[in-house]
Amino acid sequence: VQLVESGGGLVQPGGSLRLSCVASGFTFSGYGMSWYRQAPGKERELVASISSTGTSINYLDSVKDRFTISRDNAKKTVYLQMNSLKPEDTAVYYCKVTRRDYWGQGTQVTVSS
Repeated sequence: VQLVESGGGLVQPGGSLRLSCVASGFTFSGYGMSWYRQAPGKERELVASISSTGTSINYLDSVKDRFTISRDNAKKTVYLQMNSLKPEDTAVYYCKVTRRDYWGQGTQVTVSS
């Protein structure tokens, strides 16, 4: 199993980023996927999750109406569109196979002026 995230970077407050996570080594369309984040000195937290078909989606309260999780099963990719970014969104973002201990390497998102 391999999960490769990309799309992180430095962005000003109010800006946007789109994270991608390309999966391989398992039947992507059969599993839910999740995005987590971990800020310095804090525990890792679940940001958003999406079911295998994309019909069930959940968000951390603090990112609702700003972040959108989606997936393309044909491309074996899960996305996290992040809008109206705030300094408190600064963290390393990880994708994960829901209910499995498979994680990506993480991508750094820094929101700062």
